[in-house]
Amino acid sequence: MSTSAQRSSRRRPTPPPAASDHPRRVVLVVFVAAAIAFGIVSGLSYGKRYLAEPVDLWWGDLMLEQRTDAGLFLAWIPAVIGGPIPMLIIGLAMVGTFLYLRWKVVALTVAAAMVTSVAMAAPLAAAVARTRPETSLAETVPTSFPSGHTAMAATVALVLALIFRHWLLWVLGTVWVVAMAWCRTYLEAHWLTDVIAGALLGIIAGSVAWLAIETVRRRRTRTKEEQGMTESLRS
Repeated sequence: MSTSAQRSSRRRPTPPPAASDHPRRVVLVVFVAAAIAFGIVSGLSYGKRYLAEPVDLWWGDLMLEQRTDAGLFLAWIPAVIGGPIPMLIIGLAMVGTFLYLRWKVVALTVAAAMVTSVAMAAPLAAAVARTRPETSLAETVPTSFPSGHTAMAATVALVLALIFRHWLLWVLGTVWVVAMAWCRTYLEAHWLTDVIAGALLGIIAGSVAWLAIETVRRRRTRTKEEQGMTESLRS
């Protein structure tokens, strides 16, 4: 190896290793559980007089009662950061950073997860066309269910935690998703069931993207190993 190549390899950290079969099975179980839970929440939230309406109204009234200037200031922080344009910038920055580090699979996983989240949440919200609370301080368009902000927060948090597999990312990701869900209901931009469904949809999107790319990654690695063994046997 040349001196320049050695220096380049020293500068760039090594990418996270491929996951074993056990984490993949766990993620598959989580995906199925999230899909079932999303179906249940959707059923409870369907129709003009839906079953979860008392819970939504109770939570909305609670958020209004607890509303303060300081609370509004704090609520706008994750709401703005988690918006479409800021998340697009953040996503491009993450993907660009991973590509610079030559972590192509990581970059592809993050990009695929974020695209999957938008592709699932946006059409669904437009199709359901659920009306937002009348006291909303943010958006007013009838695309309340599910919460796209919360879906994207859950997607990014999950996929980063699955890629790097560090407990701190799980903690920070959970805090971020909860904060996003809280701020969206505190600003009355969503009902409680909207953000719950959004979080579940984010888990589904992140799981699908991670499982798909990790499966392809493992198959390609296995194929290369088999080819290497075949060549060694021939030689």
